[in-house]
Amino acid sequence: MSDITYKVPTMQEMSGKGESPEVLFWVGCAGSFDDRYKAVTIAFTKILNKVGINFAVLGPEESCTGDPARRAGNEFLFQMQAMSNIQVLNGYNVKKIVTACPHCFNTLKNEYPELGGNYEVIHHSTFLQQLINDGKITLKGGGEYKGKKITFHDSCYLGRANGVYEAPRDVIKALDAELVEMKRCKTKGLCCGAGGAQMFKDAEPGRKEVNIERTEEALDTGAEVIAAGCPFCMTMMSDGVKNKEKESSVKVLDLAELIAKNEGL
Repeated sequence: MSDITYKVPTMQEMSGKGESPEVLFWVGCAGSFDDRYKAVTIAFTKILNKVGINFAVLGPEESCTGDPARRAGNEFLFQMQAMSNIQVLNGYNVKKIVTACPHCFNTLKNEYPELGGNYEVIHHSTFLQQLINDGKITLKGGGEYKGKKITFHDSCYLGRANGVYEAPRDVIKALDAELVEMKRCKTKGLCCGAGGAQMFKDAEPGRKEVNIERTEEALDTGAEVIAAGCPFCMTMMSDGVKNKEKESSVKVLDLAELIAKNEGL
């Protein structure tokens, strides 16, 4: 383990000192409350600390972006949540936001501007790629994932909605791993089954659950790791791996976890 002291300052703490961070890390509901995705939040903050990024979080001042409410059809609730967040973000004069959730990423980037929230918003896959390209993350040669088969599941809001396909793949390639693609990937990628607020309701009758179909495609690649960049996708793919009883041989990991683990963080 590294001897780095890990700090996660809040915007309120920094503002009290008259300081402002280079980037705001938007943690999101899953990153804050979902036990599995909390590990991704921790992994990403460890990376930010290691490379010396001046960042902060909103902490208790952060609320849901309103994405699930809008997808489920409650426009009124979405606008209430969005306006509340925009008031906080603009109050701190936030300019740049990074988030590990494509749903938060899409909402903050594409939907907040019409309500007065204009920020540079980056998904953590792109941010990690930039850190690698800038030499701030120098991955150990022959690390834990060298030569291992890894497949990447394109989340809908990262891929088709925002055209981010290469950044997560570049991160995987930088690990010296063998990237293996599913038959449906990139612009033809298949949803994990959680989008459109489906995550929060029971499945409708059909022959097969969407996440099982997608997991089968991932397993068909022979990958030892299914890489994800979204909390919903991680839940659905993990459930699919459990359904297929492959938990001992196939891991579902976020890009930040892959980097942190490779670096011994």
